[in-house]
Amino acid sequence: MNTPQEIAELYMMVGDGKTSRMVWVQFVLGCFAGAFIALGGLASQILSCGMVPVALGRFLSAIIFPIGLMMVIIAGGELFTGNCLISICVFSKNTYVSAMLRNWIIVYLGNMAGGIFISLLVAYGGVLDMYNGELANLAVSMAVQKCTIPFIPALFKGIMCNFLVCIAVWVSFSTEEVVGKILSLYLPIALFIACGFEHCVANMYFIPTGIFANSIYEMNASGLTWLNMFWKNLLPVTLGNIFGGAVLVGGGYWLIFLSHHDED
Repeated sequence: MNTPQEIAELYMMVGDGKTSRMVWVQFVLGCFAGAFIALGGLASQILSCGMVPVALGRFLSAIIFPIGLMMVIIAGGELFTGNCLISICVFSKNTYVSAMLRNWIIVYLGNMAGGIFISLLVAYGGVLDMYNGELANLAVSMAVQKCTIPFIPALFKGIMCNFLVCIAVWVSFSTEEVVGKILSLYLPIALFIACGFEHCVANMYFIPTGIFANSIYEMNASGLTWLNMFWKNLLPVTLGNIFGGAVLVGGGYWLIFLSHHDED
């Protein structure tokens, strides 16, 4: 098993490689990751729909959702929230800030394209008809709830979420074995779902699905618009995700394990 020091040194090399890929490769891998996370989100909704007590539904969601990140890590994908760890490379002066920001933007757009693509397939493919339309009701109510979170709570939930997501990515580097990677990343992701934290890439699936369902099933839910998705949810959640991943995890572990390299 790799030690935390070895993980830090390994990720510094991996993160540097992420920024040097061609733009179209970063985007397409971002699309894959967005689709993987969306499918994990869909499965979490299917398992939790109508579940009583609600805590049991949240528990079942926490069990199934991590499959999305597992596919990103094992099958291959670029996830914006995980790539917040590229800050380690910037702090270590191995990568330029501009290269990191370019990667973030390209991957973010790819994640959004992948998430919305799955949303379209789910909404217009009749998947939301499941449980006599109750799944559509859940999709809309969840999207409305996410678009009505006040800015500061959304920001803080985003910080806590990506702290755990980046820890999940971090510990997945502790081993080369597939089973070990899956087991190590599984619990931090399950924890963030159980706690109800906010993940911008997951919301790129959850909110569009609610918007599409609101139109298809004529539910007339108020406040469920594309503008509110970006302004009231993705903006604060993304900022929180960046702080939780790039500053707290990336900056913290760089300070502990790598900052002394700059002094040598």
